[in-house]
This record gives sequence, structure tokens and C-alpha cells, in this order.
Amino acid sequence: MSAPSKTDLLLLFQRAQAQFTDRVDAVGPGEWEAPALPEWSVADLVAHLTSEQLWVPPLLAGEEPGAVAPRIPTGTEELLGGDPLTAWETAADGALTAWAAPGATERTVHLSAGPTAARDYLVEMTADLTVHAWDLARAVGGVTALDPELVTAALRYAELHLGEDGVPGVIAAPVQVAPGADPQTVLLARFGRRA
Repeated sequence: MSAPSKTDLLLLFQRAQAQFTDRVDAVGPGEWEAPALPEWSVADLVAHLTSEQLWVPPLLAGEEPGAVAPRIPTGTEELLGGDPLTAWETAADGALTAWAAPGATERTVHLSAGPTAARDYLVEMTADLTVHAWDLARAVGGVTALDPELVTAALRYAELHLGEDGVPGVIAAPVQVAPGADPQTVLLARFGRRA
């Protein structure tokens, strides 16, 4: 099977952003402090993804993480202010614009883990958005069914990049699923979630 084209990768990323946006938009006024992940509220989860989007333009511009970090807010309130949806959408738009720039996916970016092919960074971000869309929906009783194409892409990422122990300190170890489980259940299990 041939590698996905830049257009295919960008479309998947845009769909993952849109899927997450739908989940953010569905969060009710009293649900921002609901638990989403261990030690993270719904607001913390949205802030995490907002921060990830803010990193994209400077990293694609060739900046080193140490130079970027002081400019990216770290606190949930600082990242989201009084309007989480607008904060998320603004950051997401900036990231998508940076990814769509000529040559963006052919670059090498400097991540905390070291130099990384931009295409791999984009695929990782798409998978992260996909799984966290489920986390967010589950936390507030929203729509947990994920886009099947995004599930397939995220599973491909997981099979290539997640080991037997997940990513210690970042992604939990996989959990067992029943034989014949559907792809979304398998994906979530690979990321340490029980559907």
C-alpha cells in the first residue's frame, strides 16, 4: 500500500480537528470540571489539545522546542480564557494553516523526542485528536462514535509507534479486547482505554 499523499494527510487532520471541535461545542456550561482522564478535567483536556495546536506553526517554521516553550501558555485558564471553543478553534485554525503551507509536510521538526519527519508529526497529531475526541465525548455523555477513516488511520499509527507498554508516562499500556472487537474498540484499547 502506498504512503498517503500530503492532501490525504491534511484532510484527515482537518477531519480530526472538526471531530474534536464538535465535541468541544457540545460541552455544557456545567461540564468543564467533569473528569476526562486521570488528573484531567474536561477543561484540562481541551487546553492540552489547544496547546498542541499552538506549537505547530513555530515548530514547522524550524524553531527549537526550548525557544517555543516560553511563548506557549501552560495553564488551563490561560489557554482557554473564558471561551474554550474560541480558544480551541483559533489554535486549530493556526495549526491547519501552518500544515497547509507549501513544503510543510516535507520538513523535519524538532520535538522534545528529537528531530522528526513532519509527516510523522502530522500523523501523530491526527491520532491524538481522534482518541481525545472519544475521551471528551465520554466525559460528558456525548457522541462517542468516531469517524471510521480516522479510526483506521489512528490504528495504523498505533501499530507502527506504540509498543507493548504504550508510551510510559504519556500513553497507557494496551488493554485486552475480545476477539472480533470492532476497530474503534481495538483503537481505544491500544491507547489504554476501555470502550
